[in-house]
Amino acid sequence: MQRFAHAVLRRRWWVVGFWIVAMLAGGFAAARVPDRLSADFSVPGQEGSDTQADLARAYGIDGGAASVPVLTAPDGRKIERAEVAGVAAALRALPGRQVLDYGSTGDQRFLTDDGRSTFLLVFAPPAQGPSLASTVTAAALPRGLDATVISYQQLVAGGANPDEGAGVLAETLIGAAGALIVLLFVFASFLAFVPLLIAAVSILSTFLAVLVLTTVTEVSGVVQFLIALIGLGVAIDYSLLVVSRWREERARGRSGDDAVVTAMVTAGKAVLASGITVAVSLVALVAVNVPLVRSMGLGGLLIPLISTLVVLTLLPALLSLAGPRVDWPRLRKEKHASAAWLTWTRGVIRYRWIAAGSAVAALTIAIVPLSGLQIGSSGSGSLASSGAAHDTLTSLRAGGVGNGVLTPVTLLVAPGGDAQAFADAAGSVDGVRMAIRLEPAASGATAVVVVPDHETVDNTSVTVVTAVREVTGDLPGYAGVTGPGAQVIDFQRAVYDKLPYVIALIALVVFVLLVRAFRSLLLPLKAVVLNLASVAAAFGIATWFWQDGNGSQAVFGIAGTGAMTFWLPVLIFAFLFGLSMDYEVFILDRMREEYERTGSTAYAVEHGLGRTGRLVTSAALILFFAFAALGSAPQTDIKILATALGVGILLDATVVRALLVPAMVSLLGTYNWWLPAGIARILRVAPSPLKPDVELPATAHRLVRPQNAH
Repeated sequence: MQRFAHAVLRRRWWVVGFWIVAMLAGGFAAARVPDRLSADFSVPGQEGSDTQADLARAYGIDGGAASVPVLTAPDGRKIERAEVAGVAAALRALPGRQVLDYGSTGDQRFLTDDGRSTFLLVFAPPAQGPSLASTVTAAALPRGLDATVISYQQLVAGGANPDEGAGVLAETLIGAAGALIVLLFVFASFLAFVPLLIAAVSILSTFLAVLVLTTVTEVSGVVQFLIALIGLGVAIDYSLLVVSRWREERARGRSGDDAVVTAMVTAGKAVLASGITVAVSLVALVAVNVPLVRSMGLGGLLIPLISTLVVLTLLPALLSLAGPRVDWPRLRKEKHASAAWLTWTRGVIRYRWIAAGSAVAALTIAIVPLSGLQIGSSGSGSLASSGAAHDTLTSLRAGGVGNGVLTPVTLLVAPGGDAQAFADAAGSVDGVRMAIRLEPAASGATAVVVVPDHETVDNTSVTVVTAVREVTGDLPGYAGVTGPGAQVIDFQRAVYDKLPYVIALIALVVFVLLVRAFRSLLLPLKAVVLNLASVAAAFGIATWFWQDGNGSQAVFGIAGTGAMTFWLPVLIFAFLFGLSMDYEVFILDRMREEYERTGSTAYAVEHGLGRTGRLVTSAALILFFAFAALGSAPQTDIKILATALGVGILLDATVVRALLVPAMVSLLGTYNWWLPAGIARILRVAPSPLKPDVELPATAHRLVRPQNAH
């Protein structure tokens, strides 16, 4: 790191020029990336996704989603079959549409209990083409009918315009404003603007890299939110650590490039370890054979890598060129550790057993709701609390038509199979409202649409999909089942059946990396275990708040979701595990440095946290502001992602890093720093043998002066 820092400083103007070009190109790319992002929810190799592809080839339709036009007659009369047939005919005239309705079948199960309203099921090509809503309205109005088109995806978008909300740029500016307030408190000088500049370069450069990535693979639309808000927090956090250490070294008397190099050797090393840790957490997603998850992993992977690269190159160049001039008026000094954090840490050390027990109890309480976690999609009741789509779905349910119309199950029958036999068998399943055949496709295959009573969106409700598979799977001509419920099952099999192995692999790789970084066995083991506990606690709180609805209605006006959307847990885990480990690395790296100087665990804990406590808390607040801005997005899933990450970061920075970590390091004593010679040789680092802990007098905790960090 020392050689790298000197190399950067020798070429500082070239470094600055390179990142200026990258930032300008990134501004151009940021405007074009959203149009190149995708929403591929397929799961290759799973029955639901493969059947959906077969259905698309046979009929040219997307069997994974259905639009549901709802027609309602005026007060005082029932809807007539002929007028429904007229609307359905107008829909069939649209290219590629397949329509099931009361008009063509005469099936009374398409009607509400009072006979005033009816629903239609419309399956469209993946490229929707002409507006369905305008066609329905134009055909319904001359017949005196009210018409509304609803769908699950429309409710996901908030029941109205999916473009509503602050927007990515506005959300980023909101997060940046919150971060600036924290930075002004930390630095009390114009230096507070430097981390924001680093974040701007990092975000725009990441958009440039993603634009290039979209030319070779699909990238999920969620990635733009991750780059803007998580990229903002990560870049500022990393900058905060390096700039604070630079100020500290200047306060100790180092000047010019010496202070920059020392900051790089110490804080820069921690940033590199943290960036690699976050990247490792995300790279595991790339190995998952699910395009949505893989693209999130690829896009997310670029965030810590580029942020780390910018912080380790552009930031030292800027500090060397202009650091002392912008560090004005310097109302806050960095010569001594924070008195408040020193007092806090001494209290934790003194009452270490009580501190550790209290933190473990708090984490346990937070983890308990995790046992009820459901994987799938959010229930329709939580997706929109107002609007035409919400009101229409509510009236359907009041009329005896369940919300299962939003998530039909589609059976595909191969040529030669008896489609009616499939419809009869599926229709006999408990929890199924109706099962109706489409007209055979040109290939001879036939689709049977099964409408469940209740939406199939989570672990529990997809049992009806499994039951339909069981009663039809042995019939001649069975080609597969698809639909939203089948998609939930696909994700469970492809992702969550393997998730424990993925988590174990991530934990093992991170453990090895940290053993090398800290030259210790117990510190990395403790870090990994506490990180997993911290992430589990965040999931428990998110389950309690969002899935079970304990507060989501009061805070966001959204009812309990009933389940976590299948891609959320893996993404939350990957980011939260990596970001939480950042703070562990920052704190433990400084504790190790203080221990190397003094040989005293008590001094290392006290002054390690005394120096980093304010930074970690400030960094957590910056990320929290970024996630709070992300929470203003209209989509429920994005709100869940934002709140889970925000609460997880705060929980980790307070209960875990400020309480449990110093208590446990204090309890473990000299064993914290032990690395046997045999393991050290394998990892190519210096060993750290066990040696008696130095007991410094109370006054020494104030008198020990830092030695050269090199």
